[in-house]
Amino acid sequence: MDAHVHAELADVLSGHPSFDLRFEKCGGFPGVLYLVPEPDMRLRQLTEAIAGRWPEAPPYGGRFAEVVPHLTIAQGQEDAVLGEIEADLAGRLPFTAHVSSVQLVVYDGAKWQERVSFALGR
Repeated sequence: MDAHVHAELADVLSGHPSFDLRFEKCGGFPGVLYLVPEPDMRLRQLTEAIAGRWPEAPPYGGRFAEVVPHLTIAQGQEDAVLGEIEADLAGRLPFTAHVSSVQLVVYDGAKWQERVSFALGR
């Protein structure tokens, strides 16, 4: 990703206002524990806007018919460990978060790294 792509991402994202999310419960995929964001409409809109700009690069490589907005908490752990984490989280929910930016996070083959942050519009 070069400066031109970063500029286009900034342009797409700046057209979306900041927003609040509430996390009240956990969800899961096989081997993944996540928090469910409510409402998820704004996250879906952000995903659709980026996918609309780069249709040749669909979310998750196009492997899923529907993209499910979520906040990954744990991945790749045994089910028992995921269950323990979920039980611990139960006493910490609900909470609210304000979303005012989107971080571009890149996997380099060994770890995830934040590359750049893009402010949402006001």
